[in-house]
Amino acid sequence: MAPAPGIPATMDRPHFVGIGGAGMSGIAKILAQRGARVAGSDARESATVQALRDFGATVHIGHAAGNLAPDATAVIVSSAIREDNPELAAARERGLPVVHRSDALAALMTDTRPLAVAGTHGKTTTTSMLAVALSTLGLDPSYAIGGDLDAPGSNARHGAGEIFVAEADESDRSFHRYAPEVAVVLNVELDHHANYASMDEIHDSFEVFVGRVRRGGTLVISADHPGARELTSRVRDRDGLTTVTYGLAEDADLRVLAITPRGLTSEVTVLLDGRELTFTVSVPGRHYALNAVAALAAGVALGVPAADLATALGSYTGVKRRLQLKGEAGGVQVIDSYAHHPTEMTADLEAITQAAVGSRVLVVFQPHLYSRTRELGVEMGQALALADACVVLDIYPAREDPIPGVTSAMIIDAARDAGADVTAEPDKDAVPEVVCGMAKPGDLVLTMGAGDVTELGPRILARLES
Repeated sequence: MAPAPGIPATMDRPHFVGIGGAGMSGIAKILAQRGARVAGSDARESATVQALRDFGATVHIGHAAGNLAPDATAVIVSSAIREDNPELAAARERGLPVVHRSDALAALMTDTRPLAVAGTHGKTTTTSMLAVALSTLGLDPSYAIGGDLDAPGSNARHGAGEIFVAEADESDRSFHRYAPEVAVVLNVELDHHANYASMDEIHDSFEVFVGRVRRGGTLVISADHPGARELTSRVRDRDGLTTVTYGLAEDADLRVLAITPRGLTSEVTVLLDGRELTFTVSVPGRHYALNAVAALAAGVALGVPAADLATALGSYTGVKRRLQLKGEAGGVQVIDSYAHHPTEMTADLEAITQAAVGSRVLVVFQPHLYSRTRELGVEMGQALALADACVVLDIYPAREDPIPGVTSAMIIDAARDAGADVTAEPDKDAVPEVVCGMAKPGDLVLTMGAGDVTELGPRILARLES
């Protein structure tokens, strides 16, 4: 039987190892919507797993060779899947194609107008802004995002329109697989220390990504961020590439004239083609306002009218785990943040303190990855000093093995040196009680990190209500 239209032959009956992951689940969802018979496995049940089942996918809990169906046509993996995974081993024994997540996504973007959003920070937010705004305008884009918009499984969609908006991940250099018509680079910083040893390696990697832009395409890049400006100097004169810079810098092509906080929203005024344009960004913080300007520049590069797109960007009200309000109990608001790099942590804390003047901000922070903590632990601690008080958990290892001598103590010591009020709490289950003892009516509690710290928000609210 031939594959359905829009599905590569090898992905007619794909098996995803780790199907519940942010990137993997999006590709699985799009394939299911296109008519593929999707199957996979994940370590545990989750709302995302259930959402995939609702789309017709078969999902096994736990990894075992027997999960791989006899008629599977390919096995899809991410960089997090180890070589000794039993399903991957079974696929190799059977001679099945093993396809990296990024190659699968690149295949789905064939015959579309791809827009790829890259950068050390802000990718998920900017991709989400574009997906929402373009959908609001009736352009029905396809999209693949690293976070859910408003419900489990809402991180991806197969649309009937010609535009495909995708988050482009630099962490494992997988964004080198894409060939976008429009590429966005929000910022360029050293991160993912297990894969990059220096800023030179980071710049070289981003330069390869920009080199993949289709001839006649556009690079949208920050005029404010030093790493982005360095990248611009490397690529600006490339034949067949139009470069559009954006930001507060006076030499920006799309210049931001003002960002005015309005409580939990912002009003942004830009100078575009000699004319001022003002629009609303419905989430707080200067960094989110600049993400919206990047989205505006990218959409305009695809031919979307600027005024229409600016208005539609106001429809974006946030993505899960990006300063997401989880609820309020006992006069205390609990907000969840995915921030795990010092730059992100600082930006979110500044946004919250600016939007909630007069409220104390209490942070529950869970470091993510031993390698990141080793390299950036001091800066993480300094960022936490922006909070009125913080609770620091043990490191969430994700895919990494422990590194001798690398613990949360590095962050705690740096935070205390910066004047922070810090409580070390290695027992995650004890955190709701600890926070309840600290919080007072009018306070904001921010759960922060890329690991399972997000699960604590509802538990903190429940304890505050009791």
